Amino acid sequence: MKAIHFIGAGPGDPELITVKGKRLVTEADIIIYAGSLVPAAVIAEHKPGCEVYNSASMDLPEIIKVMADGVMAGKAVARVHTGDPSIYGSIREQMEELDKLGITYEVIPGVSSFVAAAAAVKKEFTVPEISQTIILTRTEGRTPVPELEKLNLLASHRASMVIFLSVQLMDDVVRLLCEHYPAETPVAVVEKASWPEQRIVRGTLADIAAKVKEAKINKTAQILVGEFLGETYNNSLLYDPHFTHEYRNGKPCGE
Repeated sequence: MKAIHFIGAGPGDPELITVKGKRLVTEADIIIYAGSLVPAAVIAEHKPGCEVYNSASMDLPEIIKVMADGVMAGKAVARVHTGDPSIYGSIREQMEELDKLGITYEVIPGVSSFVAAAAAVKKEFTVPEISQTIILTRTEGRTPVPELEKLNLLASHRASMVIFLSVQLMDDVVRLLCEHYPAETPVAVVEKASWPEQRIVRGTLADIAAKVKEAKINKTAQILVGEFLGETYNNSLLYDPHFTHEYRNGKPCGE
Protein backbone atom coordinates (compact mmCIF):
# COMPACT_ATOMS: atom_id res chain seq x y z
CA MET A 1 0.00 0.00 0.00
CA LYS A 2 1.36 3.42 -0.94
CA ALA A 3 1.45 6.35 1.48
CA ILE A 4 -0.57 9.51 1.11
CA HIS A 5 1.40 12.76 0.96
CA PHE A 6 0.04 15.95 2.48
CA ILE A 7 1.89 18.65 0.59
CA GLY A 8 2.32 22.32 1.40
CA ALA A 9 1.83 24.03 -1.96
CA GLY A 10 3.31 27.33 -0.86
CA PRO A 11 1.59 30.74 -0.85
CA GLY A 12 0.56 30.78 -4.51
CA ASP A 13 3.56 31.31 -6.76
CA PRO A 14 4.02 27.91 -8.50
CA GLU A 15 7.78 28.24 -8.05
CA LEU A 16 7.44 28.44 -4.25
CA ILE A 17 6.37 24.84 -3.77
CA THR A 18 9.32 22.79 -2.49
CA VAL A 19 11.32 20.58 -4.83
CA LYS A 20 10.04 17.51 -2.98
CA GLY A 21 6.47 18.74 -3.06
CA LYS A 22 6.58 19.38 -6.79
CA ARG A 23 8.11 15.96 -7.46
CA LEU A 24 5.35 14.22 -5.51
CA VAL A 25 2.68 16.23 -7.34
CA THR A 26 4.11 15.23 -10.73
CA GLU A 27 4.30 11.57 -9.62
CA ALA A 28 0.77 11.41 -8.19
CA ASP A 29 -2.02 9.31 -9.67
CA ILE A 30 -4.62 11.23 -7.67
CA ILE A 31 -4.44 14.88 -6.56
CA ILE A 32 -6.85 16.45 -4.09
CA TYR A 33 -6.09 20.16 -3.86
CA ALA A 34 -7.58 23.08 -1.96
CA GLY A 35 -8.77 24.86 -5.08
CA SER A 36 -10.16 27.91 -3.29
CA LEU A 37 -6.62 28.89 -2.25
CA VAL A 38 -4.17 26.85 -4.31
CA PRO A 39 -3.84 28.15 -7.89
CA ALA A 40 -4.33 25.50 -10.56
CA ALA A 41 -0.88 26.42 -11.89
CA VAL A 42 0.69 24.76 -8.84
CA ILE A 43 -0.53 21.33 -9.97
CA ALA A 44 -0.50 22.01 -13.72
CA GLU A 45 2.43 19.67 -14.35
CA HIS A 46 0.60 16.57 -13.13
CA LYS A 47 1.05 13.49 -15.27
CA PRO A 48 -1.44 12.49 -17.99
CA GLY A 49 -4.36 10.52 -16.63
CA CYS A 50 -4.01 11.90 -13.10
CA GLU A 51 -7.36 12.22 -11.32
CA VAL A 52 -7.74 15.77 -9.95
CA TYR A 53 -10.26 16.70 -7.23
CA ASN A 54 -10.96 20.17 -5.87
CA SER A 55 -11.60 19.82 -2.14
CA ALA A 56 -13.36 23.21 -1.99
CA SER A 57 -16.59 21.41 -2.89
CA MET A 58 -15.93 18.24 -0.85
CA ASP A 59 -16.63 17.34 2.77
CA LEU A 60 -14.36 15.27 5.02
CA PRO A 61 -15.94 11.84 4.32
CA GLU A 62 -15.71 12.46 0.56
CA ILE A 63 -12.05 13.43 0.82
CA ILE A 64 -11.19 10.39 2.92
CA LYS A 65 -13.02 8.08 0.53
CA VAL A 66 -11.04 9.33 -2.47
CA MET A 67 -7.81 8.91 -0.51
CA ALA A 68 -8.65 5.45 0.81
CA ASP A 69 -9.94 4.13 -2.51
CA GLY A 70 -6.83 5.44 -4.21
CA VAL A 71 -4.25 3.85 -1.92
CA MET A 72 -6.21 0.58 -1.82
CA ALA A 73 -5.92 0.55 -5.61
CA GLY A 74 -2.16 1.04 -5.34
CA LYS A 75 -2.24 4.64 -6.50
CA ALA A 76 -0.07 7.53 -5.28
CA VAL A 77 -2.23 10.21 -3.65
CA ALA A 78 -1.18 13.84 -3.18
CA ARG A 79 -3.29 15.97 -0.81
CA VAL A 80 -2.23 19.51 -1.70
CA HIS A 81 -2.83 22.29 0.83
CA THR A 82 -2.12 26.00 0.64
CA GLY A 83 1.01 27.43 2.29
CA ASP A 84 2.23 25.07 4.96
CA PRO A 85 -0.39 22.48 5.91
CA SER A 86 0.37 22.79 9.63
CA ILE A 87 -1.08 26.35 9.76
CA TYR A 88 -4.87 26.49 9.41
CA GLY A 89 -4.65 23.43 7.20
CA SER A 90 -7.24 21.21 8.93
CA ILE A 91 -5.03 18.20 8.31
CA ARG A 92 -5.27 16.62 11.75
CA GLU A 93 -8.86 15.50 11.23
CA GLN A 94 -7.86 13.93 7.92
CA MET A 95 -4.86 12.16 9.43
CA GLU A 96 -6.92 10.77 12.30
CA GLU A 97 -9.40 9.27 9.84
CA LEU A 98 -6.53 7.70 7.92
CA ASP A 99 -5.13 6.30 11.19
CA LYS A 100 -8.46 4.56 11.81
CA LEU A 101 -8.14 2.94 8.39
CA GLY A 102 -4.50 1.93 8.90
CA ILE A 103 -3.38 4.09 5.99
CA THR A 104 0.08 5.65 6.24
CA TYR A 105 0.86 9.24 5.28
CA GLU A 106 3.65 11.79 5.22
CA VAL A 107 3.51 15.58 5.61
CA ILE A 108 5.67 17.70 3.33
CA PRO A 109 6.15 21.25 4.71
CA GLY A 110 5.64 24.28 2.54
CA VAL A 111 6.28 28.02 2.41
CA SER A 112 3.58 29.72 4.49
CA SER A 113 1.77 32.80 3.28
CA PHE A 114 2.93 34.69 6.37
CA VAL A 115 6.57 34.52 5.28
CA ALA A 116 5.57 35.31 1.70
CA ALA A 117 3.82 38.41 3.04
CA ALA A 118 6.97 39.47 4.92
CA ALA A 119 8.95 38.99 1.72
CA ALA A 120 6.43 41.11 -0.17
CA VAL A 121 6.84 44.06 2.21
CA LYS A 122 10.60 43.43 2.46
CA LYS A 123 10.67 43.37 6.26
CA GLU A 124 12.02 41.06 8.98
CA PHE A 125 9.66 40.02 11.77
CA THR A 126 12.43 39.72 14.34
CA VAL A 127 14.25 43.03 14.68
CA PRO A 128 16.82 43.20 17.53
CA GLU A 129 15.47 45.12 20.53
CA ILE A 130 12.24 45.90 18.62
CA SER A 131 10.57 42.48 18.48
CA GLN A 132 11.83 38.95 18.96
CA THR A 133 8.42 37.28 18.97
CA ILE A 134 5.98 36.50 16.17
CA ILE A 135 2.32 35.81 16.95
CA LEU A 136 0.34 33.96 14.27
CA THR A 137 -3.36 34.15 14.97
CA ARG A 138 -6.84 34.97 13.68
CA THR A 139 -9.70 36.97 15.09
CA GLU A 140 -12.93 35.38 16.16
CA GLY A 141 -15.63 35.09 13.52
CA ARG A 142 -17.83 32.11 12.73
CA THR A 143 -15.03 29.97 14.14
CA PRO A 144 -14.42 30.74 17.85
CA VAL A 145 -10.97 31.04 19.42
CA PRO A 146 -9.93 29.96 22.94
CA GLU A 147 -10.64 32.59 25.59
CA LEU A 148 -6.96 33.19 26.36
CA GLU A 149 -6.23 33.70 22.66
CA LYS A 150 -8.60 36.60 22.09
CA LEU A 151 -6.96 39.17 19.85
CA ASN A 152 -6.99 41.95 22.45
CA LEU A 153 -5.15 39.71 24.93
CA LEU A 154 -2.50 38.75 22.40
CA ALA A 155 -2.10 42.40 21.49
CA SER A 156 -0.91 43.13 25.03
CA HIS A 157 2.48 41.68 24.07
CA ARG A 158 2.88 44.21 21.25
CA ALA A 159 4.93 41.61 19.38
CA SER A 160 5.18 41.25 15.62
CA MET A 161 1.76 39.90 14.69
CA VAL A 162 0.35 38.11 11.65
CA ILE A 163 -3.41 37.81 11.50
CA PHE A 164 -4.87 35.19 9.17
CA LEU A 165 -8.42 34.83 7.87
CA SER A 166 -9.62 38.12 9.32
CA VAL A 167 -9.39 40.91 6.75
CA GLN A 168 -13.18 40.81 6.26
CA LEU A 169 -13.45 41.89 9.93
CA MET A 170 -10.95 44.72 9.69
CA ASP A 171 -12.90 47.14 11.89
CA ASP A 172 -13.06 44.55 14.70
CA VAL A 173 -9.38 43.72 14.27
CA VAL A 174 -8.35 47.35 14.62
CA ARG A 175 -10.62 47.92 17.61
CA LEU A 176 -9.16 44.96 19.49
CA LEU A 177 -5.54 45.75 18.60
CA CYS A 178 -5.93 49.37 19.69
CA GLU A 179 -6.51 48.23 23.26
CA HIS A 180 -2.72 47.83 23.50
CA TYR A 181 -0.95 48.93 20.31
CA PRO A 182 -0.65 52.71 19.77
CA ALA A 183 -2.78 54.12 16.94
CA GLU A 184 0.40 54.99 15.01
CA THR A 185 1.55 51.34 14.93
CA PRO A 186 2.38 50.44 11.31
CA VAL A 187 0.22 47.88 9.53
CA ALA A 188 0.50 46.19 6.14
CA VAL A 189 -2.26 44.15 4.51
CA VAL A 190 -0.96 41.81 1.82
CA GLU A 191 -3.54 40.33 -0.50
CA LYS A 192 -2.56 37.11 -2.31
CA ALA A 193 1.11 37.23 -1.34
CA SER A 194 3.32 35.94 -4.19
CA TRP A 195 0.40 35.67 -6.67
CA PRO A 196 0.60 37.72 -9.91
CA GLU A 197 -2.29 39.87 -8.60
CA GLN A 198 -0.60 40.51 -5.22
CA ARG A 199 -1.54 43.85 -3.63
CA ILE A 200 -0.12 45.62 -0.58
CA VAL A 201 -1.94 48.26 1.45
CA ARG A 202 0.15 50.09 4.05
CA GLY A 203 -0.96 52.33 6.87
CA THR A 204 -1.32 52.54 10.63
CA LEU A 205 -3.96 51.27 12.99
CA ALA A 206 -5.51 54.72 12.71
CA ASP A 207 -6.23 54.50 8.98
CA ILE A 208 -5.73 50.92 7.73
CA ALA A 209 -9.38 49.86 7.96
CA ALA A 210 -10.49 52.69 5.69
CA LYS A 211 -7.69 51.96 3.23
CA VAL A 212 -8.57 48.25 3.08
CA LYS A 213 -12.23 49.08 2.45
CA GLU A 214 -11.25 51.50 -0.29
CA ALA A 215 -9.12 48.77 -1.91
CA LYS A 216 -12.05 46.32 -1.58
CA ILE A 217 -9.90 43.62 -0.02
CA ASN A 218 -12.10 41.13 1.83
CA LYS A 219 -10.36 37.75 1.63
CA THR A 220 -7.08 35.91 0.92
CA ALA A 221 -5.02 38.50 2.77
CA GLN A 222 -2.57 38.68 5.66
CA ILE A 223 -2.65 41.47 8.22
CA LEU A 224 0.86 42.33 9.47
CA VAL A 225 1.08 44.49 12.59
CA GLY A 226 3.99 45.81 14.62
CA GLU A 227 6.98 48.09 14.88
CA PHE A 228 9.02 45.69 12.71
CA LEU A 229 7.25 47.41 9.81
CA GLY A 230 8.56 50.82 10.87
CA GLU A 231 11.82 52.59 10.17
CA THR A 232 13.34 52.17 13.65
CA TYR A 233 15.64 49.17 13.95
CA ASN A 234 18.87 47.92 15.50
CA ASN A 235 21.56 45.90 13.77
CA SER A 236 22.06 42.32 14.84
CA LEU A 237 25.21 41.53 16.80
CA LEU A 238 25.71 38.53 14.53
CA TYR A 239 27.69 40.55 11.97
CA ASP A 240 29.04 43.23 14.30
CA PRO A 241 32.82 43.30 13.70
CA HIS A 242 33.42 43.65 17.45
CA PHE A 243 31.21 40.72 18.45
CA THR A 244 32.88 37.37 19.12
CA HIS A 245 31.14 34.06 18.57
CA GLU A 246 31.98 30.44 17.82
CA TYR A 247 33.01 31.08 14.22
CA ARG A 248 34.65 34.51 14.43
CA ASN A 249 36.85 36.50 16.79
CA GLY A 250 35.65 40.06 17.20
CA LYS A 251 37.94 42.97 16.43
CA PRO A 252 38.96 45.26 19.31
CA CYS A 253 36.85 48.41 19.56
CA GLY A 254 38.31 51.21 17.48
CA GLU A 255 39.41 48.96 14.63
